[in-house]
Amino acid sequence: MKFCLNRFLHTILIFLGICILNFFLFHLGPGDPTNMYFGPKTKRANLQNMRHQIGVDQPWSAQFRMWGTKALDGDLGTSWAKHRPVVDILAEAIPATLQLAALALVMNMILGGLIGVLSGIYPERRFGKVLDFVSLSIYSIPTFWLALVLILVFSLKLQWLPSSQMTSFLATDLGFLDRTWDRVLHLILPVTVLGLGGAAATARYVRSHMQEVLQQEYIRLARAKGLSSKRIYLRHALRNALIPVATLLGIYLPVLLSGAFIVEVIFAWPGMGRVAYEAIFAKDYPVIMAVNLIAATMVILGNLVSDLLYRLLDPRIQWT
Repeated sequence: MKFCLNRFLHTILIFLGICILNFFLFHLGPGDPTNMYFGPKTKRANLQNMRHQIGVDQPWSAQFRMWGTKALDGDLGTSWAKHRPVVDILAEAIPATLQLAALALVMNMILGGLIGVLSGIYPERRFGKVLDFVSLSIYSIPTFWLALVLILVFSLKLQWLPSSQMTSFLATDLGFLDRTWDRVLHLILPVTVLGLGGAAATARYVRSHMQEVLQQEYIRLARAKGLSSKRIYLRHALRNALIPVATLLGIYLPVLLSGAFIVEVIFAWPGMGRVAYEAIFAKDYPVIMAVNLIAATMVILGNLVSDLLYRLLDPRIQWT
């Protein structure tokens, strides 16, 4: 109980620190949102009135206090560029991002865990070395480059898969099954790009832990008792090797959400990453602050869940 309370208070302090840091870092940038309306015939008085209306002429402390007070009430402000409530913009973008992140997480855990276990069990065989080489190669490939290559091959050359957007232009006229299949086709490339990098990292993580577990005394004892290799791997080695990996579930989701930034921009996916990308260039501070608020919350909660899950899965770890 004491551990949970300490972690909760620690989480709140980190969250407040991130909010303050993000706010002041963004406001340190040159210019403000009124720059997009500046022109040779623009009157300085009009720009000043606009700054006063959106509150950027006030001191930073006053702006932060006003933003924080509204955020506690569930009001994240109004987008300066789109002139819409930020909550409505995020309500449209978050489900799209969660689709990518959730499917990429499943791909990450299943594919990465399988490759890591096999390469850890057979490190000296050609099969294991090939898997290790493939995972290392994929892990070394930049996300944007992999995305562009897949678009070039599967969208432009072979024309098997769509290269952008979430649905086809005429998808609203299709039936339910056809719309579902259209969504699946649009998901394949971005999910593959987002999930492969994480799967390669998971594979190497699982491989090292599997090799470490196979060197433990209880594995040698099981072999000395005459247990079959299949039983040793499945009932003894696999369970202990995957305990640290299970704790990564809490960390991978926020990492995937941040990784979706590049993927969504390249594939024109209407999610949080693309919303943040457009807001940065427009200096749309309310949207940027809201996206950072959600990202910080996901990272902090992910780490908290990871710590708690690790303790639940491994009784040897004591809460202090």
